[in-house]
Amino acid sequence: MMLERRYVVSELLKNRGDALVVTGLGSPTYDVAAVSPSDRNYYLWGAMGGAVMMGLGLAIAQPETHVIVVTGDGEALMGMGALATVATKQPGNLTILVLDNEHYGETGMQQSHAGMGVDLSGVALACGIANACTIRTDDELQTISRKFHLVGAPKYIQIKVNPEAPPRVMPTRDGVENKLSFRAAIAVT
Repeated sequence: MMLERRYVVSELLKNRGDALVVTGLGSPTYDVAAVSPSDRNYYLWGAMGGAVMMGLGLAIAQPETHVIVVTGDGEALMGMGALATVATKQPGNLTILVLDNEHYGETGMQQSHAGMGVDLSGVALACGIANACTIRTDDELQTISRKFHLVGAPKYIQIKVNPEAPPRVMPTRDGVENKLSFRAAIAVT
């Protein structure tokens, strides 16, 4: 049995504090907007494969701030090379959360490579991200939710979630508005 996606995001972001959150295309954006709306969220609407690199850039630029990337398995597969860069930079304030429903949700629910046996957290480990794991149960989720805000080394958490989609919650799709509110929230002019 897989976990319910929106519940997972809610549990992991409920104590986010002043963390910056970068979301991947589609469902991660809807989930974060539903359970943790904030001007400190940066929604990547059309940049599939870019969420981890955006999060890495923010983690490097804002070393005192926890940066959380919430993305899906399809985007993680598309941007696997980013993991090697994260591993070489080792930002202790970066957490990557991969909501793995084993499908490409934005293009028609085709089975993804994660559903065919590709171990994304294993890829992260092989790249050099030592704090990588896969979550399958609520007990594992509760354990990780108490620890993932700790800084010290980058974290990669793959969470197996049910492919059923809850109702969409749409944050602004205006890229300029998103950029300006995010920059104001982190005091960048």
